[in-house]
Amino acid sequence: MTSSVPRNAGSASEPHRPLHVLVFSHRPEVREGIVSAVGRRPAPDLGRITFTEVGTIADVLAAADAGGQDLLILDGEAQPTGGMGVSRQLKNEITDCPPILVTVRRRDDRWLATWSQADAVLMHPLDPLTAAETVADVLRRTAGVAVRG
Repeated sequence: MTSSVPRNAGSASEPHRPLHVLVFSHRPEVREGIVSAVGRRPAPDLGRITFTEVGTIADVLAAADAGGQDLLILDGEAQPTGGMGVSRQLKNEITDCPPILVTVRRRDDRWLATWSQADAVLMHPLDPLTAAETVADVLRRTAGVAVRG
């Protein structure tokens, strides 16, 4: 699977363009918790986030292959396939893969998130301040998002 569709890259002329974040978990309450913790505007220098919530691996793969996502947030505890395995697959198969953030429940699973090639890791229960800061940092570093200077 490869994607030649470029992500929406920001530019200095559009510092507050909308950001597109995909949230994956097989459990709707986990997706809702992630969206709530991150918020629609994780930092004043970033645009508003439009979330796409998906509950299946097929939906994650289709969205990643289509392009247009600024960030993927994957539940490392998802069933039957967790977000860490999906992260590794996407990082190895998608050209210009969007940044990936993986959520985990056990501190000991952080090493697996590193193995998965995720750009960042968040621990459950999600702290809204940490979640928003982490998402903002990943978007600034890896998604080509322009910020006000």
